[in-house]
Amino acid sequence: MHQMAPSPAAFKSAGPLSGRVRVPGDKSISHRSLMLSALAVGTSSVEGLLEGEDVLATAAAMRAMGARIERGADGRWTIHGVGVGGLLQPQQALDMGNSGTSTRLLMGLVASHAITATFIGDASLSKRPMNRVIDPLSLMGAEFTASPGGRLPLVLRGIAPAVPIEYRLPVASAQVKSALLLAGLNTPGITRVVEPVPTRDHSERMLRGFGAELTVDQDGTGARVISIRGEAELRPQHIVVPGDPSSAAFPVVAALLVPGSDVIVENVGLNPTRAGLFDVLRMMGADIELVDAREVGGEPVADLRVRGSSLHGVEVPPDIAPSMIDEFPILFVAASVAKGRTVARGLEELRVKESDRLALMARGLARLGVRVEESKDGLIIDGTDGALLAANGPVEIAAELDHRIAMSFAVAGLVSANTVTIDDMAPVATSFPTFQRLMQSLGATVA
Repeated sequence: MHQMAPSPAAFKSAGPLSGRVRVPGDKSISHRSLMLSALAVGTSSVEGLLEGEDVLATAAAMRAMGARIERGADGRWTIHGVGVGGLLQPQQALDMGNSGTSTRLLMGLVASHAITATFIGDASLSKRPMNRVIDPLSLMGAEFTASPGGRLPLVLRGIAPAVPIEYRLPVASAQVKSALLLAGLNTPGITRVVEPVPTRDHSERMLRGFGAELTVDQDGTGARVISIRGEAELRPQHIVVPGDPSSAAFPVVAALLVPGSDVIVENVGLNPTRAGLFDVLRMMGADIELVDAREVGGEPVADLRVRGSSLHGVEVPPDIAPSMIDEFPILFVAASVAKGRTVARGLEELRVKESDRLALMARGLARLGVRVEESKDGLIIDGTDGALLAANGPVEIAAELDHRIAMSFAVAGLVSANTVTIDDMAPVATSFPTFQRLMQSLGATVA
């Protein structure tokens, strides 16, 4: 995947936002639906797949390892699986683009197959360390030759049969957990992952749905123990992907912050391990109403009706952080416009995302006239109780190729006294290709 030319865009305040919108399919569920369908014996179909660059990188990798994956004219995807243990040796390097999820989950899949794969990625992904996946997969018998610091490009030599392990996660990470469960699919015996802090559980829900023998218990310390029996036979499925709560976060916060707004965001996945942002926003005084709450494919879903609200600062409970780790940048924007102080701690992981998200948000919000104090593991934000001031005229934000930073400051532009220009909106295509069009349909001013 080549680097695109930068695509700057300017966002400025307009009247109230209104309308009904639907955000792209959930990224986490989209990745997993392609991977597990490719390991089932038979034909699976997926509706509502997120067709962003990250998920397309997963589709390309599964094709390279033998699965037949087709997109119909109606947007429905059909996957002809090869069966667990049936992955083929890829003939060229697997290009992960910007997708950390694709990389870590596919490393797990490949680790317990007797094939060798080279993983490459773009400049941003190649800076992200992979040791937290390399270490446990090495215990299972896989071998790695990585670039310095455990980074891409890296070569993974899988092994079959791999060795089942019990692994206690040193840091809460749904990606590491999922990589180990996927490796366990083709490993004889039982692979266990011990999770001291619960993280998003899409892998567990979907593995069960495909017929894997998976149990979740608690140990004496209260940690979750997830066990999977290997050499599984997965059954093909029909999957309907709910809207991504991480993408819904942007129109939701925009509607809350622009006075007089009334917006409905349809079909949003509300898995409790993912929906922490909406809980924190309600603590801040947000008017978010669940309409037509329902269950789709084992996942809770609802339409969100959001009205412009006066928010107040809060201390974000540390135990909620894993269920909204990707949503902190947009929460920081909400906190900046709230009344009073917001404190968020325990967020070291934000420093090793697509960018150092704590540093970039602190720097950008300060340029918009917000008082921000940055610590090692979080931010303290004193809200402006209304519009962002940016008194020195228009502000340009360098998003450093990070899609969530770009979208967060785009929303900030809608409540700023001056125009906010993002240096490059192209990376937004990784997760939310329709972002600008969707925001304009609600009444946002985008130049």
